[in-house]
Amino acid sequence: MKVDDIFSYADLVHAEKANLQRGMNFRIRPAYSIFLMSLRKNAPYQDAVDQVTGTLIYEGHNHPKTQRCRNPKVVDQPIVTPKGTLTENGKFFTSAMNFKNGVQKKAELIKVYEKLQDGIWSYKGFFELVDAAFVQSGRRKVIKFYLRPVLKKSIGQIEDLPHNRLIPSHVKLEVWKRDRGCCVRCGASKNLHYDHDIPFSKGGSSLTAENVRLLCVKHNLEKSDRIMCLMPWVLVGAQTAFQLGRK
Repeated sequence: MKVDDIFSYADLVHAEKANLQRGMNFRIRPAYSIFLMSLRKNAPYQDAVDQVTGTLIYEGHNHPKTQRCRNPKVVDQPIVTPKGTLTENGKFFTSAMNFKNGVQKKAELIKVYEKLQDGIWSYKGFFELVDAAFVQSGRRKVIKFYLRPVLKKSIGQIEDLPHNRLIPSHVKLEVWKRDRGCCVRCGASKNLHYDHDIPFSKGGSSLTAENVRLLCVKHNLEKSDRIMCLMPWVLVGAQTAFQLGRK
């Protein structure tokens, strides 16, 4: 699975081998936790992304609806259950505070999936949970979790990820509507990926729809192969130009 891959909820469940009914899943795997998020206007929680720093601001979840709590949206978001055990909010909040205060050496690693619209999800990548806070929202308090984007390598190394590498949600939605949910090369509607027309590594932008398109896995791989084949010729050309410049 790669960042910006597109899939259904069933595909997401199959990939994680877990029934992800909750939006917050603390240490569902030994190496990471999972957040399900959405920036849609009708989303149940007010998640956000800071466009300057790339920080993901994830809102905690409400108290479950019960006989005693018929309207969870007017009650402070809980960190403990009535029995005194930690809720998912509480587990993540404790981890964030432990990292912030130096008790925990490594930040909680969280894998994030974003719901773009009903039935359509996109893999957003890995983030580190670096802070959390109670924030006043109307007459109640909600919990905000602050996550920074990172690049997780196969050997276990974690590197900071440039925030402008991530394709914003509004760009993804614009591209999805423009390309009608299909590969622009062959019209396939499965195994899709958000692709940079000009690669980000070569100066292509992630911030506008003009440089982003939908490709199926076949044509995405063909593009990668073509770029790799061109690279030796680019290097030869650069070397020749350098040698000529020395004469």
